[in-house]
Amino acid sequence: MSNIFENIDAKNKYKLLRSFRADTYKYNKNTNITNTVIDPNTICLVIKGSVKIVRNNENGSSNIFDIVLDNQLFGSTIYNLNDADYDIVTLEESEIIIINYNDIIKYSGKNKFYTDFIKNLYTICNDKIKLQNERLNIISKKTIRNKLLEYFNLSFKKNNSRNIYINYSYQELADYLCIDRTAMSRELKNLKDEGFIKVTGKRITLLYK
Repeated sequence: MSNIFENIDAKNKYKLLRSFRADTYKYNKNTNITNTVIDPNTICLVIKGSVKIVRNNENGSSNIFDIVLDNQLFGSTIYNLNDADYDIVTLEESEIIIINYNDIIKYSGKNKFYTDFIKNLYTICNDKIKLQNERLNIISKKTIRNKLLEYFNLSFKKNNSRNIYINYSYQELADYLCIDRTAMSRELKNLKDEGFIKVTGKRITLLYK
């Protein structure tokens, strides 16, 4: 995953953030930060920790719309978010930089690293689109088994490792894959019994690779 401050030294990083009037917030685990981060022109960068974006449905149910990890972006300029339909909650202790999009595009300073920042911002947004497409590919599978196997295969390709570490709870994984938690647990057990995987806590080892 790209870094928005790649090729930008610490001194110029803070100069740019001051120019953008960026705010940095630190949050405890399981903190609802919706009111802080949802704004029509907001770009939020997770520089430590992770957050989940939960969509609240009209029937009272909810599902995970996205999980945002270290060095990833979220915000109303990236998704069509509003505080009536969504909740944004930290999955762990997190640190988030919040910038108004208008302050970025209207920047008139002379910091030579501004161009690098914009290039990095574009790359991260492009990476985000790829991640969303990957998720759509996963949840488009018809069976729970195929959704899990597609998720495993993508993780294997990204990390070149048979070990997959779940960064969140199994309930959140089920929500992310748009499947029932109990049914997912049953399918994981089946895959384990059939010798496809080994499960150790939040580590899943792919035995078929």
